[in-house]
Amino acid sequence: MAIKNALLVDDSKVARFALSKLLENRNMQVTMAGSAEEALDFLNGNQHPDVIFMDHLMPGMNGVEATKAIKGNPDTSSIPIIMCTSQKSSSFTKEARNFGVYNILSKPTQPDGLGLVLDQLAIDVHEGTLPTAPVLEPEPEAGDHFTGVPDDSSLEVAPPPTENEPAPNEDVTPSAVPLTNDLIEQISRSAVKTHVNNRLHELLSSLFDEQFDHLKRTLEESRSKQESMIEERLTAMSELVEKRTQNLRDEVAAEVNLNLGRELADLKKELSRNSGFTSSHMAELKDHITSVQTIDTEFWQTLQSEAIQQAHEISRETAEDIAQRTIDLFVSQQRSASSKVYTVALAVSLGVFSLGIAWLAGLFG
Repeated sequence: MAIKNALLVDDSKVARFALSKLLENRNMQVTMAGSAEEALDFLNGNQHPDVIFMDHLMPGMNGVEATKAIKGNPDTSSIPIIMCTSQKSSSFTKEARNFGVYNILSKPTQPDGLGLVLDQLAIDVHEGTLPTAPVLEPEPEAGDHFTGVPDDSSLEVAPPPTENEPAPNEDVTPSAVPLTNDLIEQISRSAVKTHVNNRLHELLSSLFDEQFDHLKRTLEESRSKQESMIEERLTAMSELVEKRTQNLRDEVAAEVNLNLGRELADLKKELSRNSGFTSSHMAELKDHITSVQTIDTEFWQTLQSEAIQQAHEISRETAEDIAQRTIDLFVSQQRSASSKVYTVALAVSLGVFSLGIAWLAGLFG
């Protein structure tokens, strides 16, 4: 399983910021807490991280106490904890591992050391070889990292023992601890170092907070100025566009009206020129009607002559047919009929023929 997200617990904004950048460079998601109490609340109500980076010295609950609380909770005991501290002595490392710390990183954290610890952690998680040491009561933290000195003891400077003088600790009360020059020097160096580190921590935190607040205010002011400037420019641009659009609309409307007026005037002139029939139009129409009338007259005359000719032919053919029939009738009946009847039939035929000729002549006359 890859290490994807981490919980960073440190009361120093500077330390949180520096370590979070190193972790983000390894494509890890970082959640930060400013105190051990805040970290415990986060673990109780959110998804558990893959690893916890715990600061050693914090106001209120320190890193050791927070580690004991996390390891004492069955829900969070499996989360590996890496202690971040400036006290990386062999005795402290042994004690830290006894109460459940996976590894220790020196402050300030270096990228190489962080990479080695995270790579080893990924291997142990993948292979299931995470150490499971029992949680023990932590030793008293007198003088930060000095153990074995009673809490109610006082420091007493004693000269080194001579050959004829008994050791000072033989006559000292049980509550007094004799100190040698080396021990005093060690205590002094440790006290000065601790004081300097704490003071530097306070100064750096204060400076970081001050610079962060100043930068935040500067960014907010800059953003506010930029927003107001953008708003002003947008307003000015909108007004300019509206003004130019209005001018353009007016110019287009004027041009359209002018063109329409010209076209209407030309159309009016054209209509006035073409309204009614002129004398030339009347002459053309008269000639056309005359030519049409002449053509109609010739057509009807031709049609009439052809009809009369056809009527004459029909009358002639009809008369010849009647005459032939009469003759045939006469010849067939001359034996049995008298000449008078023949004469009457012939007269009737001729009369009918004459009447037909007269009727046809009257019809087409």
